[in-house]
Amino acid sequence: MNTRNLNRRTFLRNSGVSLAIPWLEVFGKSAEAPPKRALFICNTLGFYPPAFYPANPGVNYEASDYLSLLKEHRDDLTVFSGLSHPDQGGEHQCEMTWLSAARNPGRDGFQNSMSVDQYASGKLGYTTRFPSLSLSSDGAMSQSYTENGVMIPAMDRPSEIFSKLFLQGKPHQVAREKEKLRDGRSILDSLGDQRSRILRKSSSSDQERLEAYFEAVREAERNLSEAGAWMDRPKPSVKSPVPEDIADKADLVGRIELLFQLVPLIIQTDSSRVISIVIQNNHGIPLINGVAAEHHNLSHHGRDPKKIAQLFKIESAIMGCFGNLLHRMKEHQEGGANLLDQTLTLLGSNLGNAAAHDPRNNPIILAGGGLKHGGYVTHNRNDNTPLGNLFVRMLQEMGMETDVFSTSSGVLRW
Repeated sequence: MNTRNLNRRTFLRNSGVSLAIPWLEVFGKSAEAPPKRALFICNTLGFYPPAFYPANPGVNYEASDYLSLLKEHRDDLTVFSGLSHPDQGGEHQCEMTWLSAARNPGRDGFQNSMSVDQYASGKLGYTTRFPSLSLSSDGAMSQSYTENGVMIPAMDRPSEIFSKLFLQGKPHQVAREKEKLRDGRSILDSLGDQRSRILRKSSSSDQERLEAYFEAVREAERNLSEAGAWMDRPKPSVKSPVPEDIADKADLVGRIELLFQLVPLIIQTDSSRVISIVIQNNHGIPLINGVAAEHHNLSHHGRDPKKIAQLFKIESAIMGCFGNLLHRMKEHQEGGANLLDQTLTLLGSNLGNAAAHDPRNNPIILAGGGLKHGGYVTHNRNDNTPLGNLFVRMLQEMGMETDVFSTSSGVLRW
């Protein structure tokens, strides 16, 4: 094969395959850059602000206690203050809107809107086996929502996630999955056959709602078809063993580490380009030396020094897990850069001050993605800049032509 002028588009056209493939060394230095990915990580109980934020902005900031734990990655990340979604509240209800920015969560009649990870995955489609992956440290609650405000359940068992990604099913298992897809298509075909009859009997306002519904059906049909195309393709092979699930949910650090260890594998194999991870608030008393109270209770510390000291231990451990993730991402090379360079990695929280359930001034760190980093960027703490502006920047960096997402007011630049 002559690889002199080979790039990903040429390969796809010549092979007759309509889906993109992972970056390969054969493409050479003149090839397209490896694709950009996005990773969203939310610690739902926030971070103690005095330990998180530096005292002064700029590139010469003096690292705070938590940022000192990330000192080897200082040039790979940017810290932000003064960002949040407008019109949040409802105590912990803002967990569900951290990726969607929908207004007034928890109020009567509230319906969530599409989350940024699902917006991105919708643009990418089945370029990868999984357009997006939603993971959780405990339970199925996620921050991923469809266009119609329906939550996409998260996966919380690393062994099952690993199996879904990398273990090829036995023939009868693959056949059963194909049958499920065929059943789904049959149901949608039946709905489509009834479309004209239902529309004729509907009012004009109902027709508008029905047209939106049937468009969703058509989208589901396309998704089923594209998902089916992956069924006959072998899953990527990895050298890592199947992770052993941690039954004790009090082992918060262990559970986070297992999820974070999967991320480089997902990215290396191009299994998905959009990942969200939720660190839940219901892990009880974490198995961390010096911690004797529930994480949730400690987040409502009431300025009690003893509670703050324990909270500091928990949040330092979480920040340590994040540092380990960044280290692993930088260890793996792809197309002349490391995985972190190709992955917009966001760590933050829906709560700026968990002690008061305050959803303003979200603690935010953005790492990687090939951006210029190394500083602490401050925004107005009394009149926050929409966090959606950062989401728009991330979407644009992924190559998506958009100037707005949800409640954004522009594009965040620094």
